[in-house]
Amino acid sequence: MENHFNQAPTQPQTAQINSLTMTRPDDLHLHLRDGEMLAAVLPHSARQFGRALVMPNLNPPVTTTAQALAYRRRILDALLDSADFEPLMALYLTDNTPADEIRRAHESGVVHAIKLYPAGATTHSDAGVTDLKHCAKTLEVMQELGLPLLVHGEVTDPSIDLFDREKVFIDQVLVPVRRAFPALKIVFEHITTQEAADYVRDAEAAPGTLGATITAHHLLYNRNALFQKGLRPHYYCLPVLKRERHRMALVKVATSGNPRFFLGTDSAPHPKGLKEHACGCAGCYTALHALELYAQAFDRVGALAQLEGFASFHGAAFYGLARNSGTVTLRRESWQLPLELPAGEHTIVPLGAGETIAWRLA
Repeated sequence: MENHFNQAPTQPQTAQINSLTMTRPDDLHLHLRDGEMLAAVLPHSARQFGRALVMPNLNPPVTTTAQALAYRRRILDALLDSADFEPLMALYLTDNTPADEIRRAHESGVVHAIKLYPAGATTHSDAGVTDLKHCAKTLEVMQELGLPLLVHGEVTDPSIDLFDREKVFIDQVLVPVRRAFPALKIVFEHITTQEAADYVRDAEAAPGTLGATITAHHLLYNRNALFQKGLRPHYYCLPVLKRERHRMALVKVATSGNPRFFLGTDSAPHPKGLKEHACGCAGCYTALHALELYAQAFDRVGALAQLEGFASFHGAAFYGLARNSGTVTLRRESWQLPLELPAGEHTIVPLGAGETIAWRLA
């Protein structure tokens, strides 16, 4: 298989860095699933990250504070005894989420955000919002309490080209919402386009009210990765990989030191059989080697010095969290990714399975 990880840097580097020790980072967009899958994937994230913001799109979704507390308990029960890891919970916004539920979530101290899935946009989004006008009172309370809205930034109109749905979302949804609720904290999740990068970088916004997460796979790959030597389902995610100019724009803002941009893997495990399927599931599994992937992306452009801010500082500041204690160390050391990983009765295929990666978490 062609090795995509060890491409030449896109700009000259000075002295080569072979080891990087940084404050323990946070993953501010993570899918852990539940049951056997949760038990299989959780150790991969807990090994690298001090905290993770856990997505609520289970089946059925996590729509109440009581459900979030119960899910958090299952996550903690699945942790290895030695793991130092805190799950940060989120609620799944629906057309009918009551404002009182937002107050309960805020008072819980463990729910840190509310997630907007436009109905039909991605995995388990059928219960999502059909029109944000149904959520006006809920958004008002979120703005009052400072509880962030996390947006999956794609429109779902079938007449809009799949590759344009994020760009259209900015004009049709994000701009009007921010105009109506100017103090609402918003995270534009897993951005994939130059338009999204430019919007988040340049938008007039009060400090700490607008941010964006960026995945490692959108920093490393463009849409060609989906089709090299055949259709490659393990590179299929939503929002889908875009053109090279978009990838380059994401790398530019991620490595810029701008505090509006921070790490969110969007690691999304699916059984191998549901990825390699006539109608394969969307999602890339990167939790196994997330930090190594980010190191690859930053290393390519000679920006390893910016990785700690992106991974460990910017997101914590946005969510009003203290920086994690402790450190992690990455070393320049080649190793081969496994072809599959056990997950109960199933297996998961990690992104880049079988390929060699040049960085390794110590």
